[in-house]
Amino acid sequence: MFRHVPMPVLIVVTLCSCLYADGPRSIRSFDVTPDNTAAVNKVNLQKAIDWASQSGAALWVEPSDEPYPIDGGLILKKNVSLIGVHGPTPRGTSHATKKQPVGSVLAITDKENVFMIVESATQIKGIQFWYPQQTLSDPKAIIPYPATIQTSMTSMTQGVYLSCLTFYGEYLAMDFNANRRRPCELMLFEHCYGYPLSGEFIRMNYCYDVPRILHCHINPAIQRFIGGQYSRAVVDAVIARKTFAYTINNTDNAQLMDLFTFGTYGGILLDGESYGQLTNFNFDCVAVGIHKKGNNTKNRNWQIAQGSIIANCGEPVENIHPIIIEGQGHTALTNVEAFSGGNGALTTVPENQSWDYMLVKGDRKLTVSVFGARMRNYMADSPFTLQNDQAVIQAVACFDKDETLFNATFPNP
Repeated sequence: MFRHVPMPVLIVVTLCSCLYADGPRSIRSFDVTPDNTAAVNKVNLQKAIDWASQSGAALWVEPSDEPYPIDGGLILKKNVSLIGVHGPTPRGTSHATKKQPVGSVLAITDKENVFMIVESATQIKGIQFWYPQQTLSDPKAIIPYPATIQTSMTSMTQGVYLSCLTFYGEYLAMDFNANRRRPCELMLFEHCYGYPLSGEFIRMNYCYDVPRILHCHINPAIQRFIGGQYSRAVVDAVIARKTFAYTINNTDNAQLMDLFTFGTYGGILLDGESYGQLTNFNFDCVAVGIHKKGNNTKNRNWQIAQGSIIANCGEPVENIHPIIIEGQGHTALTNVEAFSGGNGALTTVPENQSWDYMLVKGDRKLTVSVFGARMRNYMADSPFTLQNDQAVIQAVACFDKDETLFNATFPNP
């Protein structure tokens, strides 16, 4: 018997069919499958990318209960989107019977090649990158894999969108230290999770025109559902590398928001040729939270607000500083607190304190303003260690380790 279907329903069905037909093309249609070798999948995925580059198409990493083994050396050519099913998966999607992730998962064992180089107008979204051979427990067995994602060194890369990515076992997640003669522009990183065993999650150099790093999270518990948390010995080894989770240099007005790291030597390095804004952050269990440099007085200035730093590991207590400032330029800090204490996930200093709140060093004039800071659990007599007699500093409405109101100007007027 004929059944009447309301017109709105017919329209929805028709629209959905069109979207499905014209949407991302599965990588399986190019014979990229979980059953192939990593070498075969690499060749076939590169063919898919070459095809997609001509029309600006999207490739769909079809979810599977078995990961796709793929060798490195891939080039995500201009105009291509590589899209998976996931938002970030910060403890790992979990197989029903195995210690491995499921879904849109790329399994990487290539120790020689950067996994994927990105060109202009590209997108990677909703993918899990898994290094199944990486150790979870033995620091001597850490495999120093090349970067998972790297900007092109042979072309100017402009407009890359990296979103909802999760990394398991990576050594260096995203390397955007560009060739000086071929700088990159308009990079956007958001909702990316991992724990890099080099201590470097995102590094950026010669990246102009407002790069953005938003809502990124680094934690050794990243693989809790698919193998367990990294051991204390591995976390200690990562900290011992004395690297920074985020590094920014030679950038124009970088925008950094909602950044987290745990168990790396440094939170963020704002190097000498950078300026911008850093807001809403937490750098937990580090030796140095923020290290700000500056190579001129015109625009090597950073506005830093709404953050927390727990500096307690990786060095003798005399070398543990939540904030280090040197060089030239201005640093404005608003509502940035620091405290310290112990944590069982790594080896903290016996004192469970930092040395101070801020170390200011160098021999050139710089300026610092601090407002509304709570400064706790430091050992020095003063929250500020001054090793630069040219520095001009003012702290207003702050509170020291004794919870005493701290207003100060250096040098004293």
